[in-house]
Amino acid sequence: MVDRVLKGLVLAGGKSRRMGHDKALLQRSGQSQLAFTVGLLEKHIGNVFVSTRAEQSADNERSKYSQIVDAYNDLGPIAGILSALEADPKADWLVVACDLPNVDDVTIRHLIDNHDQSRPFTAYVSSHDGLPEPLCAIYSYDCIDIVRAFVADDLRCPRKMLIRSDTQLLQQPNPNSLENVNTPDDLSASVLELRS
Repeated sequence: MVDRVLKGLVLAGGKSRRMGHDKALLQRSGQSQLAFTVGLLEKHIGNVFVSTRAEQSADNERSKYSQIVDAYNDLGPIAGILSALEADPKADWLVVACDLPNVDDVTIRHLIDNHDQSRPFTAYVSSHDGLPEPLCAIYSYDCIDIVRAFVADDLRCPRKMLIRSDTQLLQQPNPNSLENVNTPDDLSASVLELRS
């Protein structure tokens, strides 16, 4: 029997190509979006880590936090998720992308409270398309072989992994909580702003 613990992982290793600016550094009320997301998870989970690429790990913002540096290149967000699963194979990981300006306490608490430990993934159903939301989800420790098998088969999309697996799906308590910010147009409609 594995002694399970829940840890938090903020995905902040993206290249932000569509935005043209580092999304982790977008500002909200005087703090970075990364700081906001880490702080949100820390209210609910004792150990929170930031997922980064090696070349980002020493930057002024990411270096403030405990990090898990991607062990894989060019896999997208699954690189950070798989790296975390390998860093602590006894932990379940609550994974949240850093570009969710509306994610809130209710959303995080509901996810934790309804985590089905007998299933590899616990995720929300998107309020937009009815598909699993993989970037605010819990990845159970025993999903590591599932994730590795998908990557070995060249399937790198976390959403497709959840679709093709035994995923516990939850309705979002706040339907807007998982809207992300990918482009300057998205930014203009959110609470975030570029660092001045």
